[in-house]
Amino acid sequence: MEIIQIVGLGLIATFLALVVKEQKPVFAFLLTVFAGVLIFIFLVGKISEIIGMLEELADNANINLVYVQTILKIIGIAYIAEFGAQIAKDAGQGAIASKIELAGKVLIMIMAIPIISVIIETVIGLLPS
Repeated sequence: MEIIQIVGLGLIATFLALVVKEQKPVFAFLLTVFAGVLIFIFLVGKISEIIGMLEELADNANINLVYVQTILKIIGIAYIAEFGAQIAKDAGQGAIASKIELAGKVLIMIMAIPIISVIIETVIGLLPS
């Protein structure tokens, strides 16, 4: 069970960071970032499996892969922005974290415009003239 390993790593890193934080706050922060990166690396294989399955489902359903890839990119932007914002918050930089979140939202809107336009065109095409 991978979740037990992930939670175990997270808890160990948390306890170590709390102990180290009193003496060396910079090392505690680096430990926190390192643990977060390790967890992310651990999940990369699972993420690639999910992407493969979704692309296969889209191919079987005759859905244009461009739309599926765009949605996957949007999800990736959301996760990466959240990860970066959480690291900035852990470092006590709430203002930078909010800017990272804003940038993620803007990039998601930019990526979503082609999909939204196709949906609108489809709806307009279904309406009687």
